[in-house]
Amino acid sequence: MLTDRLLHRSLRGQVTTALLPASLLFVLSASGCSKEQEAPPYQAGARPAPTEAEPTAAATEQQEPGSAEDAKLLEKARAVFTSPLPTRTDANTPSSEAQIALGRMLYHDTRLSRGHDISCNSCHSLTDYGVDVREAEGMRQVSLGHKKQKGGRNSPTVYNAGLHLAQFWDGRAADLVEQAKGPVLNPVEMAMPDEEGVIKVLTSIPGYVSAFQQAFPEDPKPLSYENTARAIAAFEHGLVTPSRFDEFLGGKTDALTAPEKRGLDAFISTGCTACHMGPAIGGTMYQKLGLLKPYETADMGRFDATQADADKFFFKVPSLRNIEKTGPYLHDGSLASLEETIQVMAKHQTPSGELDAQTVADIVAFLKSLTGDLPMSYIQVPELPESGPDTPGPDLG
Repeated sequence: MLTDRLLHRSLRGQVTTALLPASLLFVLSASGCSKEQEAPPYQAGARPAPTEAEPTAAATEQQEPGSAEDAKLLEKARAVFTSPLPTRTDANTPSSEAQIALGRMLYHDTRLSRGHDISCNSCHSLTDYGVDVREAEGMRQVSLGHKKQKGGRNSPTVYNAGLHLAQFWDGRAADLVEQAKGPVLNPVEMAMPDEEGVIKVLTSIPGYVSAFQQAFPEDPKPLSYENTARAIAAFEHGLVTPSRFDEFLGGKTDALTAPEKRGLDAFISTGCTACHMGPAIGGTMYQKLGLLKPYETADMGRFDATQADADKFFFKVPSLRNIEKTGPYLHDGSLASLEETIQVMAKHQTPSGELDAQTVADIVAFLKSLTGDLPMSYIQVPELPESGPDTPGPDLG
């Protein structure tokens, strides 16, 4: 996901002409309300809704709200966020344990990069909420790839990404499998020369040969580039981070503090939920950056993927899960704080303009309640199979 520049498959929607004060929390990432979807947004992309997956404990332990005000707020929240996060995002096409284990290894293996120095985890560190915490010239706006080349966009988090209608800021990859194919071959990112080069590396490692056979026993050619991506996606489907907000959605209204509840109410009433909806609180549509007041950027967003004029400056609305931990914000990583981002996006995306300090503080409090629990045992770095005598070494050229 580092540069977000190579073009893959993408999904299209229709531009909506409504000006939604909602766009505010399009806020935290440069993408907001919309391209209309005929199906409910979380079902976009002609795929079964990932929210049909097995629910978390919070979803099954429904509790009575503590007051009439809480009950009303809970009802409003459930209307737009639908349900707590699922335990996995691939319930409709479940992955095997062997596929998940293989994907976990591949995710952490730097031998999938030309210089043997970059893995998926380099730019999407699982212990750092799925983003790149490395600094490039004192900044964390974009990631560094092969030979310290700079990516073009801020690396989005990999957590809860299986709930999105598409992958990358411009939606050029239809799903996690398609997304996993891109960075390995991107000359700015992991820079492998071609699919055959990747397979040459993997087939030279005996442990991977057997792992692919176990993960894809029905496939006559189990070790393939397609299956490499499928395995990585299988692992990523388990990267889900439930938070106290999921307990609230499950009916435990005292899971949120008073400021967080005020922030949730402001988040809804201000219109943020016109863009940020569904269990992931985003990731379901595209929006133009600079909806009401132009935002200066040379990045054409979704236009890069579709070449359609109507898509210029549109970006995928990001999930706001763990947003407290995934800065800097916007597609270009240009804003450092939640407070600053909220105000900048209110200026460019909503008729209301600047918000009062208390409203901003309350919304920030709510957003911090979306910081979830990292699945520490699931993301533990695995022991990788040893290289074989014919495994190619790093190419730093």
